[in-house]
Amino acid sequence: MASSTKVDIEVDSQADSWFAKLGPGLITGAADDDPSGIATYSQAGAQFGFNMLWTVLLTYPLMVAIQVVSARIGRVSGHGLATNLRRHYPRWLLYGTVVLLLVANTINIAADLTAMGAAVNLLIGGPTRAYTVGLGVLSLALQVFVPYRGYVRVLKWLTLALFAYVGVIFAVQIPWTTVALRTVLPHGSWSAGYITTVVAVFGTTISPYLFFWQASQEVEELHAKKGQQALTKMPSQGPANLSRIRLDTSIGMAFSNLVAFFIMLTTAVTLHAHHITDIQTSAQAASALKPIAGQFAFLLFSLGIIGTGLLALPVLAGSAAYAMAGTFRWKNSLALEPQLAKRFYGIIVLATIVGLALDFTSIDPIRALFWSAVINGVTAVPIMVLMMLMASNPKVMGTFVTPMPLRMLGWLSTGVMAAAVIAMFVFI
Repeated sequence: MASSTKVDIEVDSQADSWFAKLGPGLITGAADDDPSGIATYSQAGAQFGFNMLWTVLLTYPLMVAIQVVSARIGRVSGHGLATNLRRHYPRWLLYGTVVLLLVANTINIAADLTAMGAAVNLLIGGPTRAYTVGLGVLSLALQVFVPYRGYVRVLKWLTLALFAYVGVIFAVQIPWTTVALRTVLPHGSWSAGYITTVVAVFGTTISPYLFFWQASQEVEELHAKKGQQALTKMPSQGPANLSRIRLDTSIGMAFSNLVAFFIMLTTAVTLHAHHITDIQTSAQAASALKPIAGQFAFLLFSLGIIGTGLLALPVLAGSAAYAMAGTFRWKNSLALEPQLAKRFYGIIVLATIVGLALDFTSIDPIRALFWSAVINGVTAVPIMVLMMLMASNPKVMGTFVTPMPLRMLGWLSTGVMAAAVIAMFVFI
């Protein structure tokens, strides 16, 4: 009995140790599938069926590369992206980037809160706007009042909400042979609608707020763990930490892209197959699923919207706060008490409140989300260029400059995003 207990303890310890290695990358990847992203993936599947699934195969390695680069910058330098931009590049470039990020994130917060409130309404009825406000307040309370280590655990467990979209496939019949064939050999087109949707998928998947969040979370982890220092000051900690970053980011982005794949797949075999091809919001997608795929699929899809929204809101508001704090040298950490980092927490509160306020104006949230995607796409390219330059700069990275394979993949990701932005302006 004693031997068995010892084995159980060792297994549990190994599992805890493995799970402990997952953090910034896992949360970042999961937050990418926010309600507005769910709407984009749902529209892709509803409009084009299986012929949009290939995008996930392409975005995964590109997303891993650029997120590993952002994480390395944070862990090696000990500073977030905005601080490194301020220290090494012209101020006008920094200010322009941060302003665009704030605008895009605030609009995204508004769209996500609207979708979450609508999802609650679908499940239990009642006042959608009251639910929207309640969820916004709940998210703020968690960010401001829950200590960092506890809050990170909450976010890590919230990533399980994404399994709702994997579970949906058990409620519908999937022609797996056709799926595999169309994923590898899609029937694409050069129509404006198809190109626009491809651009939207890329813009939703590779977003600037994810870069700022993951770099800053690496800095948070650095300060939270005793004995850890920036790798430029303590190179001996490099191998273990860079290995952890690769594992964490690869799993997080796999999670993100797998869920995107299943959302497209679910809407393809249900909505597209029944000629429902115009999906504007994630709540609309959930509602449309009910008469086709049944109550179980509807419940999973709706609950997933709420769970992923609660995961994405702090990433959107937090990345804006980290960017502003790095720009103006404010104290910034979710580990600090609010009274010790008033301006940092003030940005989190302000971004959420302004996002909520937008939901009570005459602004069309769908049009606002479109322009948010445009701003995200336009902003992502110069930020990615600057990140790649920083990652190869010994003044930023010391002896940990980006290795050539990662550098090539990172530049490829940047080039693809640049092509997507050009296509957006040509076809939209």
